[in-house]
Amino acid sequence: MKKNLTTILLIAGILLFVNLLSRRYFIRLDLTRSKEFTLSPSTKNILKNLDDPITISAYFSKDLPANIAKVRQDFKDLLVEYSNRSGGMIHYEFINPNESEEIEQQAMQQGIRPILIDVREKDQSKQQKAYLGALLKMGERTEVLPFIQPGASMEYDLTTSIKKISNLNKQSIGLVQGFGAAALQELAQVSTALSALYNIEPVDLSNPVDPKFQTLLFVRPRDTVSPAALANLDLFLEKGGKLVIALNSVDGDLQNAMGKVISTGVPEWLSTKGITVNNDFIIDSRCGQVTVQQQQGFFTMMTPVKFPYLPMAADFSEHPVTKGLEQVIFPFASSISVQADSSLRFTALVHSSEKSNTLPAPAFFDINKQWTEGDFTKSRIPMAGVVEKTNGWKMVVFGDGDFAVNAQEGRAMAPDNINLLVNSVDWLSDDTGLVELRTKGATTRPIKEIDESQRSLIKYANFLIPVLLVILYGFIRSQKMKAKRLARMQERYA
Repeated sequence: MKKNLTTILLIAGILLFVNLLSRRYFIRLDLTRSKEFTLSPSTKNILKNLDDPITISAYFSKDLPANIAKVRQDFKDLLVEYSNRSGGMIHYEFINPNESEEIEQQAMQQGIRPILIDVREKDQSKQQKAYLGALLKMGERTEVLPFIQPGASMEYDLTTSIKKISNLNKQSIGLVQGFGAAALQELAQVSTALSALYNIEPVDLSNPVDPKFQTLLFVRPRDTVSPAALANLDLFLEKGGKLVIALNSVDGDLQNAMGKVISTGVPEWLSTKGITVNNDFIIDSRCGQVTVQQQQGFFTMMTPVKFPYLPMAADFSEHPVTKGLEQVIFPFASSISVQADSSLRFTALVHSSEKSNTLPAPAFFDINKQWTEGDFTKSRIPMAGVVEKTNGWKMVVFGDGDFAVNAQEGRAMAPDNINLLVNSVDWLSDDTGLVELRTKGATTRPIKEIDESQRSLIKYANFLIPVLLVILYGFIRSQKMKAKRLARMQERYA
């Protein structure tokens, strides 16, 4: 009895010691492919260098459906690790706004808005208000995460907010204006993503670029760029400046079913740097769709059809700019090449698929064309890349100027289209490594495209294999039962 009591006390003491130790040293195994639950070196570095404590008030509703309640638990686990890694500089609390109208008003005043979710209760479906947000506070400064998206990169959002609230001196990024280039309002999603870490300011190339700008963003110029403006770009690069340029050397007009060359002078300027954005259209068997009118008897139907002039890129190089991306659509993209020059280093970031091709401009678009494999005789054509001059400038060049521009007011672009352009600016401008966090998280990978014969084989296999397994199991079981009956009969007669 005494021995059992000693054993119990010893086990309890060990458990208590391990529990106390776990409060100081937080360890967990991360078996996800993208290391979703492992803090990045950039996050650890930012947490280690905090000068003042930060309080995080997490406004999360309780009694939510399991898939949404998981967001609360994941966020709490993240905060525990942030607190441990920061040496106690991160303090957090969880508040349930649904407890009282006063707390709910407090959450809404802080900028945290509820969302409506569908829940089932007693075989009935109803809508419930749910809060999934957080408020960060450092002294008098505050930063709000109004909605923590399930499946999104929580670490990027949280670390970016911490850096934003603790860093008063934001770096300035210049957005080149004029010459028909995309204005700030046309890059609303890009601007929102960049504004967390940078000040986005317009730049007029009629004057020399202000030295405060380390990186310029030049998106979709449509008009001729003056020689004086190009000379100021030269001067900017000579001083070690960095440039992200998204350029249309060709343009497609679906209304008139024509594609033409655009004359801006920028491709010619790039060629003096050893970079060629070709006057061609990339066509790809992996592509987006357009809606066309088709006559079906007495009716006119709007039918979506594949349009190879809208390549859907899913072949990315291993690079911080493209890390974590799934697919990006490039409307009317051109191929990119770089001259063989020992002073230039070119890294292709985005390629077309294994079944693609290039067609020279001008071109006529046959929307109803039946495309065959013979139309796609090339593969992995570069559509974007990084060009670095030895001991000089760096540039990220895209052979399409529209992939991240909001085509219509109120219409959101695909997240990866925005991430690709923002990652490019981050990689050139930010030395903390946050670029690798933006696309970190659980991802949904598209199913690999297969031909019709393979699709039919898989369909029938999915149907027949379970049936055959059941029949096989029944046959084996019947043989075993038959063998047992024969054995019992032999024993009886013996």
